[in-house]
Amino acid sequence: MGHDLHGAGRSSFDLIDAELLFSGLALRPGSTFLDLGCGRGNYAIAAAELIGEAGHVYAVDAWEEGIEQLKSALKDRGIRHVSPILADIGQRLPLEDHSIDVCFAATVFHDLVRENVHHQALLEVKRTLKKDGSLAVVEFKKFAGRPGPAIEVKLSPGELAAILAPHGFFSRASTEIGPHNYLTIFGLL
Repeated sequence: MGHDLHGAGRSSFDLIDAELLFSGLALRPGSTFLDLGCGRGNYAIAAAELIGEAGHVYAVDAWEEGIEQLKSALKDRGIRHVSPILADIGQRLPLEDHSIDVCFAATVFHDLVRENVHHQALLEVKRTLKKDGSLAVVEFKKFAGRPGPAIEVKLSPGELAAILAPHGFFSRASTEIGPHNYLTIFGLL
């Protein structure tokens, strides 16, 4: 996300209903999961527990401190099927083409749009997703006040879908996952 890391260190994980989120993601054992803008890795660790050691999680963030904290947490828990990657998600990622079942972005997409790097990030999502893969986006509902960014930065489900549509993504499902957040699952045309 460039040199200006909006929201670095803050996680939406404690704001959402994890059961609703992971039910909506429908992760299966053996899945390959890419967490874009993973921060300290709360979502990545939870996904790793669901997909098991037959699967793999790639956790990407440009925030070095968060990646280091994730590495420490993985070591403490003995989790070896998560690969923390220090990288800018607006640039080419060190991942194989068509290797990801679920690409996940939790409360980072509004920053990608604000920084005008969402086009490159979406190219990487398209490049890395399997043909039947999904892009799962968690964002803040569009309301004034906290938590989350200012209302003019927040993206409604309709605004998010309109931004992704020119890149070949279509909304499969959208659901509330807490009082402040929603999850939209996108497929590729």
